[in-house]
Amino acid sequence: MKLKALILACLTLSPLAYAETDIMTNHAYARATPPNAPTSAVFAEFMNKGDTERHIVSATTDAAGKVELHDVITEGDVMKMRQIEKITIPAKGKTVLKPGSLHIMLFDLTKPFVEGDSINVQVTFANGETQTITAPIKKVMKGMTHHH
Repeated sequence: MKLKALILACLTLSPLAYAETDIMTNHAYARATPPNAPTSAVFAEFMNKGDTERHIVSATTDAAGKVELHDVITEGDVMKMRQIEKITIPAKGKTVLKPGSLHIMLFDLTKPFVEGDSINVQVTFANGETQTITAPIKKVMKGMTHHH
């Protein structure tokens, strides 16, 4: 009887028991910080395999006291960061979060972000689905891009 319960528990907890998501996340990373820096950011590429536009509406992490979705806009010669309500991932398309553009902003860091460490970030979509991303911490220079 205990063996049947154990097998049932293993099957229930198996990744095969969960519905497959239409969203794939690639190249996630968080920006390394100098000591005592209060903020950092998370960048990634979100690919939507589905036929429906998807929206990231929030994110959380134990590594920061506050998390916001942000974009960077240019007004004249000045670049300004602003909080946004959602990040859209088009149907059968992708959205790239990168320096100087869309990103997940982290405030009140619990400790410095040191290159080689990683953090977990949970993103929530408008339909209630959540996805946890493991983001390695990397040194990032302004204008740095990912090359294939």
